[in-house]
Amino acid sequence: MNRKLLLFFFILLGSVFHLNAQTVRILSFNIHHGNPPAEKESIINLDTIAQIIKNSKADLVGLQEIDVNLGRSYFENQAKKLAELTGMHYIFSKGIDLEKGEYGTAILSKQPIERVEKHFLPSPVESERRSLSIIEVTIHNKKLLFANTHLDLRDKNKIEQAKFITNRFKNEKLPAILVGDLNSEPKDPAITELGKVFSKSSISHGFTFPQDEPTTEIDYIMVNKSSAAKFSNHRILDEKYASDHRPLYVEINIK
Repeated sequence: MNRKLLLFFFILLGSVFHLNAQTVRILSFNIHHGNPPAEKESIINLDTIAQIIKNSKADLVGLQEIDVNLGRSYFENQAKKLAELTGMHYIFSKGIDLEKGEYGTAILSKQPIERVEKHFLPSPVESERRSLSIIEVTIHNKKLLFANTHLDLRDKNKIEQAKFITNRFKNEKLPAILVGDLNSEPKDPAITELGKVFSKSSISHGFTFPQDEPTTEIDYIMVNKSSAAKFSNHRILDEKYASDHRPLYVEINIK
């Protein structure tokens, strides 16, 4: 095979791969209920959070530490408000009842949400209750699942919570993306457990916490191994004001 023909072959092969792989833009962000750490507790700035989401152009967003109808955040339904500000669809997943409102996580999606699952996660040791939310959406004519969670601080709990998640997804046929504040560093047992089913995106010094000078990697974007998806453009957004975590952005190429 001459060199020109060989070059044409590789260009054609690359084009075929490109046509059969679709990029999904993912953002995970613990927003500290919209209270910038440098401000007084009375300051809630959802406009800044919404602008970060819009600037990222993410298709799917997992948010943690969301208030719904709480006095400290002026009785706003933060999940609904952020959906309005970004023009996205949303679900809220309660972790706990707080005051006369609720506190938990949220998912935003550019595409309509077709199906929703919400699970309370196990806590063998008494602690704040945590949840796992899952949505089914169609992006680029491809059905996929997007899951969001915020694991507990206690080791025994987060290991059992990770086991619950791997059990839910171990036989999943659809591509499944998992994001969240997992309160675990990469070599911790909870991440090892999730690694039985999921591959995580990673970069050198992929630290997200604390926001001013990050030294710890506890926020993650993962995809189930059975999907054979590939990661690209993994970035920690240079955002120091909005929350005590920095936002995590990754693109996932799904065949």
